[in-house]
Amino acid sequence: MPSQPNTSAPAGQRPSPGSTIRRIAAVCCAIPNAPCWPIDPEEVERRAPCFGEREVGPLDADLTAGHPGEPIGERCIVAGRVLDGAGRPVAGQLVEIWQANAGGRYRHHADQHPAPLDPNFTGVGRCLTGADDSYRFVTIKPGPYPWRNHHNAWRPAHIHFSVFGTAFTQRLVTQMYFPGDPFLGLDPIFQSIMEPVARQRLLATYDHGLTEPEYATGYRWDIVVSGSCRT
Repeated sequence: MPSQPNTSAPAGQRPSPGSTIRRIAAVCCAIPNAPCWPIDPEEVERRAPCFGEREVGPLDADLTAGHPGEPIGERCIVAGRVLDGAGRPVAGQLVEIWQANAGGRYRHHADQHPAPLDPNFTGVGRCLTGADDSYRFVTIKPGPYPWRNHHNAWRPAHIHFSVFGTAFTQRLVTQMYFPGDPFLGLDPIFQSIMEPVARQRLLATYDHGLTEPEYATGYRWDIVVSGSCRT
């Protein structure tokens, strides 16, 4: 099972970037009974925003909003700063995320994990960094899922991030992990980063100050888009 949704078109029939973006934009307005994701973000992550070119709306950063019911799972807030290699703020930049639901399943036809789809959770969101370089998402903590890379293989809970810096070379597509996940030591993707310090940069930190009472747990994760400490 892919770590993120995957689709492909027949040879010679790949969609143009324009048609791809138009189809992705439809996902941003998804309703609970909407079809699964029509496109793999990987197809456009090197050349365009993953989820459309329309203006970012006020609810785009709340993955739990816009549905008739409440999504299933642990509601959480993921927030942080976007910085360049010199520690300077990167304001007004697009941050996009996509993830599995609490059962560990993506809303995508290529994901055949038998966990149920959540009719009140599509798993995609985006925002612009503020003047103080901050971003903030409200979402559901994703579940781990089997991916058949090896015997009894499970991916740790993670959220995919796409971040636009101030230049083409600063485009960053990465994954954020949660602290204390028992699958981190078994995951070949996370463990492929040889330097322990670099691996730690992919781990969010539980933040009790960010946690909202009786509403959502809080996780803080700062993103560096360039330089030797790049996330």
